[in-house]
Amino acid sequence: MAEPIQAVKGMNDILPPDSARWEWFEQQVRALMHRYGYLNVRTPIVEPTPLFVRGLGEVTDIVEKEMYSFVDSMNGDPLTLRPEATAGVVRAAIEHNLLYDGGKRLFYIGPMFRHERPQRGRYRQFHQVGVEALGFAGPDVDAEVILMARALWRDLGLADVALEINSLGQPEERRAHRAALVAHLEQHRELLDADAQRRLHSNPLRILDTKNPAMQPVVEAAPKLMDYLGEASLKHFDAVRAVFDAVGQPYRINPRLVRGMDYYNLTVFEWVTDQLGAQGTLCGGGRYDGLIEMIGGKPAPAVGWGLGIERVIELLKLAGTAPAARAWDAYVVIPDAATLPLATATAEALRAAGLSVLLHAAGKDGPGSMKSQFKRADASGARHALIFGADELARGELSIKALRDPAQPQRSRPLADVSAWAHELRTA
Repeated sequence: MAEPIQAVKGMNDILPPDSARWEWFEQQVRALMHRYGYLNVRTPIVEPTPLFVRGLGEVTDIVEKEMYSFVDSMNGDPLTLRPEATAGVVRAAIEHNLLYDGGKRLFYIGPMFRHERPQRGRYRQFHQVGVEALGFAGPDVDAEVILMARALWRDLGLADVALEINSLGQPEERRAHRAALVAHLEQHRELLDADAQRRLHSNPLRILDTKNPAMQPVVEAAPKLMDYLGEASLKHFDAVRAVFDAVGQPYRINPRLVRGMDYYNLTVFEWVTDQLGAQGTLCGGGRYDGLIEMIGGKPAPAVGWGLGIERVIELLKLAGTAPAARAWDAYVVIPDAATLPLATATAEALRAAGLSVLLHAAGKDGPGSMKSQFKRADASGARHALIFGADELARGELSIKALRDPAQPQRSRPLADVSAWAHELRTA
């Protein structure tokens, strides 16, 4: 026997019954997007490597350490499995001129890839939901996308998810802050760890997001970006906050919230929880007005967020708010092989009426005993068993047995007009 082949480390199979949670979650997401007027976009998993180098920044951890990149053996093109989706959505908007008639509200669901150390809620193939509002400059849309995430937590039945916000201002304001920040960090270089020293002149803002306890005093004493923001940036930030105040959404201003990509400006935010240990960020994003031009399009504003599905699924399991298995409407019990054609025809009629029906699968020696079939019916989670007994068939009927409500009497229904009673299986 050949040695079994296993999945790549950090790339996981999603199997029943856990996949039912994923399906339920995706249904909630699609319903939410429809309510807010966001349309689905699907971009390739493989993109040109320069898209991410240009869009994310050469000195980001993603580009330097985490991308799955390779050279196309056919034509020598540098390609990368997408580590995030925003750059690809922007590339598609430019390539297909999506903004020719105004802004677009878009969303996506799909897998991303980063070569990280696998841990709870953080994998090498992971899945994201994201929204991208392209072509909208106002703070109202910043608030809209953030409140969409709030609505999703409500739809999912998740509590204890908190909002943190910050403003990164505009590039010239960040440059002034950057100079002051570098000067401050230079004065304490001996206290910086190796990662911070490497970033000191290439990406000092990311040092503020360090988790190293020994560096916390240096970081706490560092110049605050908020003190370098001009009137327009502060006005934009205040307008976003005013919407939150109007709808009663609590938030915390976190001056160390900087996000991981270079393309953000003005509003940035994270939805966080303390239920998942170190991996507490469920959703994060912000405004990225310069990215469209950076990738090669006409200048246009944009704002959006990305959400890690694996982390949300973990939270749903802890909260017990998502179904762990599908509830089938009916399980068809077959007394003998001769009944199989009629049972199949009945199951097909019920499915055509919109019901979920499991048909007992006969083995090579027939369907097996009625007792064993009822055990399977009960174990399946189905709410009803459909029984093709000899007496019922002689009358042109079948029997319906409620599997989840023992007090409900067994009843017979005509086979000649399945559609007339199909709705009973859904409502009873």
